[in-house]
Amino acid sequence: MALTKGYKALLADADAAVKTFSVEEVHAGQNDPGMVILDIRDVRELKREGMLAGARHAPRGMLEFWAAPDSPYFKDWLADPGKTYVLYCASAWRSALAAKDLQDMGMNNIAHMAGGIKAWREAGLDVVPLPEKKKG
Repeated sequence: MALTKGYKALLADADAAVKTFSVEEVHAGQNDPGMVILDIRDVRELKREGMLAGARHAPRGMLEFWAAPDSPYFKDWLADPGKTYVLYCASAWRSALAAKDLQDMGMNNIAHMAGGIKAWREAGLDVVPLPEKKKG
């Protein structure tokens, strides 16, 4: 079966539709309570490579379910219209597609970070270890 649209076209569509923040913009907003930074990478990547300080983990495979109020997996912290949600992944491919999906679902306060954590590290910025889950 031949694909009618490849990943490059999907990424181009997402990049054209979704707001993209630079690493510098995300770094500047890291302590802004109006910005929620979401790491959408797999938990194994977070354990291996760390994450941005203050970021929340929202795995790519659950993101749309966590954002949908009618989903049994809904997370209300993903539903604040007064906040800007900035997604990132390893290199901005997954985050672009995920941000486009959330935008298509009606989230107008969504963006993603150019270059992902790879660009963050190349800019010489720090990452922190994945926090331990609280027991109990």
